[in-house]
Amino acid sequence: MATRILVVDDEPWVVQSVRSYLEAAHFEVVTAYDGKEAMAQFDAHAPDLIILDWMLPEMDGLAVAQQLRKRSKVPIIMLTARIDEDDRVAGLETGADDYVIKPFSARELEARVRAVLRRSKGETSSILEVGPVLLDHEQRQVHISGSLIELTAMEFDLLAFLMAQPGRVFTRLELLEAVRGDAYGGFERSVDSHIKRLRQKIEPDPQTPSLILTVFGVGYKLAKEGSA
Repeated sequence: MATRILVVDDEPWVVQSVRSYLEAAHFEVVTAYDGKEAMAQFDAHAPDLIILDWMLPEMDGLAVAQQLRKRSKVPIIMLTARIDEDDRVAGLETGADDYVIKPFSARELEARVRAVLRRSKGETSSILEVGPVLLDHEQRQVHISGSLIELTAMEFDLLAFLMAQPGRVFTRLELLEAVRGDAYGGFERSVDSHIKRLRQKIEPDPQTPSLILTVFGVGYKLAKEGSA
């Protein structure tokens, strides 16, 4: 069965261009032109990934992403013409797994789609356990002290990478390169957004982290025994 992608943008030429390219790459594509229609198409077609424009009528892309994250871990790639760093951080904090800045090339978008899909599916069966955290690659699941925790694809991959080498300090750029699969030049602050959301889900006290620790001026590490 072909991977199904929902493309959401209020500009018909963008939707049709993206649709044509992705269908030529053997993806199944469904489309929507506003936020409300996007939610309806999500319910009707259960897509494997969503390409979501930020600026939409009726309900903007941020609101759509927030609604989706309440119900699903489906990977989301945000499309945006906004280049301000704070705006892009806001998009990632809603739960988006990646973003593409307009104008973009079809080849770049396809590469991002395939990278996000690879991360969301996982490719290994190993189980990692550090302190109260148990991560199952095969099931793409994380348990904290026995309780299942819902994570996005990016959050899962960040945690898996940190857990593979507890105690080692990684720079933001190293983390970005590891979870995206290639060098990603220029938006290291996105890691901070994902780490913040990850801490809110796994830390006993997110305001005083004991699992994912900040190494000031460098980056982050996972505490060796899952505690400071």
